[in-house]
Order: sequence, then C-alpha cells, then structure tokens
Amino acid sequence: MASHRGWKICATVTGILFITILVVLVVLFLTVLKIKEPDIVARPVNLESYEVVVFPAIKFNVSVGILITVKNRNYGSFKYDNSTALINYRGKVIAVAPLKDGTIPSHKKYNITASMDILADKLLFDSNFLRDLRAGVLNFTSHTTVHGKGSMLKIFHKKATSKTDCNISIIVASQSIDSACTTSINF
Repeated sequence: MASHRGWKICATVTGILFITILVVLVVLFLTVLKIKEPDIVARPVNLESYEVVVFPAIKFNVSVGILITVKNRNYGSFKYDNSTALINYRGKVIAVAPLKDGTIPSHKKYNITASMDILADKLLFDSNFLRDLRAGVLNFTSHTTVHGKGSMLKIFHKKATSKTDCNISIIVASQSIDSACTTSINF
C-alpha cells in the first residue's frame, strides 16, 4: 500500500515538473526567443566598371559593388538560398544583383557583397530622368526576396521568406545616398 502511494506522489511531482517546464519553454519562445526582424542596410562600395558607347547607338552601363549588412537579432541562424536584388527607377528594372547563398549566424552582423550592373542607358531614355536630375534628387526603389530556413538552437527548423523593400534617394549636388528599408519575414 505504501509503495502504491509513493508511485502516486512520484507521478504527481513528475507531472507538475513537466507542466512547469512546458510553461517556461512556451513563455521563453513567446518572449525572449521570439523571431525579430533583421536590420538590413545596403550601400554602394565602389565603381567597378563603366562602359560608354556613342556610335552606332547610345549605350551607358555601370557596374557598382554593393555591400549589404544584415544584423541578425535572433537566437537562431538563418540559412538562405541564392537570390536576386532588383533596383527600379519609376517601375522599370535598371539593375540586378545576384546574391549567393549563405548562412547568417545568430546575434551577428553579416556582410553580403555583390556586384550590381546598372543599365544606365535605360535611364537616359526615360523622360523623367533628366527632369529628376535637374531637380537634384534621383529616387529609386529596391526589392529583395530571400528564401531560407531558420534554425533555433540547432533543434528547431522553420522555412522563412525575408522581403526587403528600400527607398533610395541619390542627392546629386552632395553625391550622397539616403535610404530607408523595411523588412518583413513570413513563415
């Protein structure tokens, strides 16, 4: 009889301990380990090459090296697939930058370098381009979608898609760039 009572006490204590651990884990995953948006900053680094052809047709292309800095604020790493960043001017794609696959470690800053080929001849034939150039500000938008898999504590894995949209303004007089980006993650 005493042995049966001991089993009941052991089962009750084990059940309470299991429920307590489960509640603590749920609270941790909903607060501290909650997935946060990464901070993403893109900036040009250097002019890699340019090509100007006047005859037989006007052609002007520029290749710019860009640096994308991603600050992963999460407790898990993010492994992403090959992707492409697009830059648009008034709805027209003027630049494409391939992004190689990689892994962004948890709580780290990660730099992604890419070469972007700007099809500037498309800009020259846009009637708004010269007007914007005279006004002193060129406005561009960029869009990047990255598919990958997040890993939490190397145990839990979840597929995710990160979308980044940036508004980029080039101030012609000071030759400076101002950008504002928004990032969203879908699971």
